[in-house]
Amino acid sequence: MLVHSHNGLAKASQKMRDDGLPAPVVTNFERLFKSVLEGQTGVITETEISPVQELDTLEKLHALGEPAREGMKILDKLVVVRLNGGLGTTMGLERAKSLLTVKGEYSFNDILALQLRELGKLTGVSIPLIHMTSFSTDADVREAMRSYSDLNSLNLPTSFLQHRHPKIYADTFLPASEGQEDLNWNPPGHGDIYAALLATGLAEHLLSIGKRYLFVANADNLGATVDPAILGYFAISGAPFLMETAARTKADAKGGHLAIRKSTGRLLLRESSQAPTTPAGEIIPEFQDVDLYKHFNTNNIWLDLEAVVQVARDHDGAVPLPLISNRKTVNPRDKTSRKVIQIETAMGAAIEVFEGSIAIQVPRTRFAPVKSNNDLLVVRSDAYILNDDYTMTVNPARKIPALPLVSLDSNFYGLLKDFEARMKVIPSLVDAETLSVKGDITFSHLVKVAGRVSVSTEDARAKAISSDIRNLESGEHIF
Repeated sequence: MLVHSHNGLAKASQKMRDDGLPAPVVTNFERLFKSVLEGQTGVITETEISPVQELDTLEKLHALGEPAREGMKILDKLVVVRLNGGLGTTMGLERAKSLLTVKGEYSFNDILALQLRELGKLTGVSIPLIHMTSFSTDADVREAMRSYSDLNSLNLPTSFLQHRHPKIYADTFLPASEGQEDLNWNPPGHGDIYAALLATGLAEHLLSIGKRYLFVANADNLGATVDPAILGYFAISGAPFLMETAARTKADAKGGHLAIRKSTGRLLLRESSQAPTTPAGEIIPEFQDVDLYKHFNTNNIWLDLEAVVQVARDHDGAVPLPLISNRKTVNPRDKTSRKVIQIETAMGAAIEVFEGSIAIQVPRTRFAPVKSNNDLLVVRSDAYILNDDYTMTVNPARKIPALPLVSLDSNFYGLLKDFEARMKVIPSLVDAETLSVKGDITFSHLVKVAGRVSVSTEDARAKAISSDIRNLESGEHIF
């Protein structure tokens, strides 16, 4: 096995060089791979960390006024980067998820661009929008952004590509060599943003034209808008890195949380893949205790480009993020296929790398990602409204604090084509607490959902909600 291990490292490195990956990316992968060979798992134990207590809040920043005023002064130093490498395969998509229509006629990409266009009209500052794409999404995203060329007065690239890592067979530590070449590679995680910014020369180019700050967020999170108060707070603090967090609820119990490394006093992000497990293989209960670990990462990140470049220079051209070692099957669609290790990193993990990093707590409204058709239904419904400035906000007519919790039968709504075939008319959710749909049911006309509603069929045959049903109040409704 030792021979295989050394051969695996050498062969994986050569595979990356043959693929044309930049030297710093290969070097950083080797660092992470060596950690795997040394038996490191990236697991962060309870003895190493302590919980984070109170953080400054966005509400406080708005009340102070000064952060917003400072942010407005330096808007011309800001660039927005959207993480746009996902295909949305869990929703059955074969193109970039950001092309999906989410509100009226508009896609994610449309709304993101229109938000910045309207902000530019209001402030007189044109903020560049750049996407970090993958080989699977780059062409689609570039084409979609052609309609918004006015946002790019500085002739910056529309996108830059994230890299890829070779999958490693778990039994031999050799790089995967399946007949279907795309099965041999895995996305490196959004932590690759630092390597991609540096390897393309984009980070240093942005600095050379007077840009200093990046606001980075997922393309499917329309709640993550440019807030001058956060920019101003970040600049005043002099911190190299700022993470937006939100209060954890039970729905977030398995997501990453913020903590403090006892040995250094630095903030860190612990993902579920880095949590210890019980003898039964379950994530330890402490990780899922939302009263103990109160803050989760929204993946809305603010970066000081000067700090990013300096840290990279100090570490062979890369930002040394902690290892995430994911165990999966080489063919994600075949659970019986050979086991592999996917070497990944998380963008938010840089909070521990950059000395002096900070975090603030933001409202849940700044975290509204669409990861499934359950989320898509909520965003398309009247629970959200699209304002004149193209910001997406919770409908002011909604009196319930939390957003609706939707659970659609994955057998009939899991794929987008099936979802759209059955959701012919999006139900009203402005007064809904929960909506559970079990069975093959078609929503063929407008139905108003109020309270906690469960809808199901008596058998597996397709049913349409009766045309005389207009309101579904709390309770179980069988058709």
